[in-house]
Amino acid sequence: MMRYPLRYAAYEWLKEEKSATDDQLLEALNKNGNKCSPDDLNKVLMQLEILGLITVRWVGKDKRRIEVVEKAPEEQQPQQRG
Repeated sequence: MMRYPLRYAAYEWLKEEKSATDDQLLEALNKNGNKCSPDDLNKVLMQLEILGLITVRWVGKDKRRIEVVEKAPEEQQPQQRG
């Protein structure tokens, strides 16, 4: 059986929630059968942030807020004609 990559599982969960703390995401991933350590979570968050899918900001000494980046509707994006 092929395992669902952690970053996809994290992104799918975040899309449903719209925003969450890192603790909530870690708990949700582990509850859904993924083995996810805080280090794994940091790697996943960095990958998703680099891809422009989420934003992460500190909201306390050791708590982060993760939000899904809402994509603009297709009509609002400039079209390139070749």
